[in-house]
Amino acid sequence: MSTTTETPGRTADPGRGERVADWLDGRLGIHTLGRKYLRKVFPDHWSFLLGEICLYSFVVLVLTGIYLTLFFHPSMNEVTYHGSYVPLNGVRMSEAYASTLDISFDVRGGLLIRQLHHWAALVFVAAMLTHMMRHFFTGSFRKPREVNWLFGWTLLFLGLFEGLFGYSLPDDLLSGTGLRFVNGALLSVPIVGTYLSMFLFGGEFPGHDIVARFYSLHILLIPGIMAALVLAHLILVVYHKHTQFAGPGRTERNVVGTPFMPVYLAKAGGFFFLVFGALSIVAAVATINPVWVYGPFRPDQVSTGAQPDWYLGFAEGLVRVMPGWEINLWGHTLVLGVLIPVVVFPLLLVFIGVYPFLEARVTGDRREHHLLDRPRNRPVRTAIGAAWISLYLILLAGGGNDIVATRLHLSINTVTWTVRVALFVLPAVVFVVTRRICLGLQLRDRELVLHGRETGVIKRLPHGEYVEVHQPLTQAELHTLTAHERPRELVEHRPDEAEERETVQP
Repeated sequence: MSTTTETPGRTADPGRGERVADWLDGRLGIHTLGRKYLRKVFPDHWSFLLGEICLYSFVVLVLTGIYLTLFFHPSMNEVTYHGSYVPLNGVRMSEAYASTLDISFDVRGGLLIRQLHHWAALVFVAAMLTHMMRHFFTGSFRKPREVNWLFGWTLLFLGLFEGLFGYSLPDDLLSGTGLRFVNGALLSVPIVGTYLSMFLFGGEFPGHDIVARFYSLHILLIPGIMAALVLAHLILVVYHKHTQFAGPGRTERNVVGTPFMPVYLAKAGGFFFLVFGALSIVAAVATINPVWVYGPFRPDQVSTGAQPDWYLGFAEGLVRVMPGWEINLWGHTLVLGVLIPVVVFPLLLVFIGVYPFLEARVTGDRREHHLLDRPRNRPVRTAIGAAWISLYLILLAGGGNDIVATRLHLSINTVTWTVRVALFVLPAVVFVVTRRICLGLQLRDRELVLHGRETGVIKRLPHGEYVEVHQPLTQAELHTLTAHERPRELVEHRPDEAEERETVQP
């Protein structure tokens, strides 16, 4: 008979779960990674939620997209519709359009999921644009985060076309009008335009393969690339550590905030359900893209009041406000009224992508930065961003010039010429005004640091002079207002431009 003896100081044999954990840790290093990254600190600021909205709306897009693929038929074969939507019974249409009607009226919860998918797409692009603007105005794109900025910019660029492809899948009259716009843009490309159009549509417009091709791009290629970019983006965020605004105890070498596990994880989980719930409520009460109203696409018809989704409205605005110029060179006709907008459209986006490298080159600032700028402390960068946004908004208005003219009872020519003039004048005005506002805010901060905050209390001095009592700022407020540098700007200003107006009370 064998006996066992327990050595003093030794613990009992590990349980099955602990043995499994030890086995995995010995081969994958899970415990080491978990101990390092589960306690990673994330700073608290409301603007950081913009990136989470991007991520969560992308998750909603994937989940709802998987559901819709079970019922959608990406085919342009013609069928006769016999379904629940009586006004279109007996009408010839593509299988893609018929299946979209079935999803909307016959599939349980289909209309809710379809509208949730569309609303999530709009919020996803809006959140990405807003998220990038937050990074732009606060300077978080600087070294060492230039590559991550490019990842985010690529996600935004792909998101625009992913939305276009998804918007075109139902093969309704409105989306067909958008495809006619795409075909015109392709045909305007010199020499190879007709070949590009034939390649994309599988023949003359509209062809018979466009829905199937867009479907493959929409559910496989582009989402796969975007998912990989999102993963790489998050990995770099963890690797570079999170940026933070200047404040007491915050330096370029530390991060002040809450740990990922369990505090931040609990907040993130709750915020995900808030985003999901808000999108679901909007999808349930606000109709979007009612394809049954537009009817199936016909090449000989164009819907009135056709407008793309907001994120591509500025591209259509470029075409609408451009004069219909044409020139003939070497036997070829160049349609400048479409070709120039096709060239300008990507340039507006490329400028955002290359800006970090442009600023680093002009300012000569190649140091690592982990503290964010207050936009007022970088007046030129802030002015450039505001000017770009004004340019985008005026082009968005140009993309709906017919709607603006109808609603405001104006001539469409008046609206078009107003947009043309504003296209060159408004960004310049916005640049100057924004820069002056930033310099004025800097002066106000300087006054607060030097003299404190006005209290409205008037005090009489012994010699009879009346002065206002100022309340000194706290050390934390002083640190926030003064913890920044003033590097060389993209556009130099006179050294006495701000200082000449500074007055110091005796």
